[in-house]
Amino acid sequence: METAFLLNCDMNQQKIYFNLTLVSLLAILLCNSCADQKFAQKYFAKAKNAAPYDVVIVTGIPYSDSSSTGRIFAARVLWAKYLFDRGIAKNIIFSGSAVSTPYYEGKAMKIVADSLGVPSNHTFSEIKAEHSTENVWYGLKMAKKMGFKRIALAADPFQVKMLRSFLKKRCENMDYIPIVYDSVIIDKNNWHAQIPKVDFSGAYEPKFVKLSDREGFWERFSGTRGKHINFNE
Repeated sequence: METAFLLNCDMNQQKIYFNLTLVSLLAILLCNSCADQKFAQKYFAKAKNAAPYDVVIVTGIPYSDSSSTGRIFAARVLWAKYLFDRGIAKNIIFSGSAVSTPYYEGKAMKIVADSLGVPSNHTFSEIKAEHSTENVWYGLKMAKKMGFKRIALAADPFQVKMLRSFLKKRCENMDYIPIVYDSVIIDKNNWHAQIPKVDFSGAYEPKFVKLSDREGFWERFSGTRGKHINFNE
């Protein structure tokens, strides 16, 4: 009886601990989400006052039917279109190589943006970048080569926060415009409806080798920190 009572108490304590942990994690995620949106709204307000930008650089992500990466892909393309439609950005550079799938991210995102009605002569693809820091750097190099002066980064709030130290160190004159999700209205259960069915064959790389098969973890981590970039090039 005593042993059974103690076991029952122990199980109840574990359930209480698990429930408290779950509630704490949900609260942290909610706070982070709220903080991200306040951050996005703050810098979007600044961008509207500073607009128009000659070009915005959009960091790449592979197109996927999965609920996570697919929503991010949709959000980034729709945000770029939102900025263009409102005259905040005159042009868009989508940056990203074929990293996780045989499709160049920059080209795939451009194809979708063009299909959504953004004039194709105002969208461009950069296909060398394999990491977020490279998206920014190679996108910036491309923008400058094309003669664009006023340049901004357009990405989701979390990624903008992750890139801020790199931007301050290497791209000090570049503004950033985090996604305000309420503006692009990404429905997590029906985000496919906002992205047209398109032919991605123009973005296909037949000799594709997945990045994780070409580089080990620490090499990829180094690339994420911008260590693969030749800044003197």
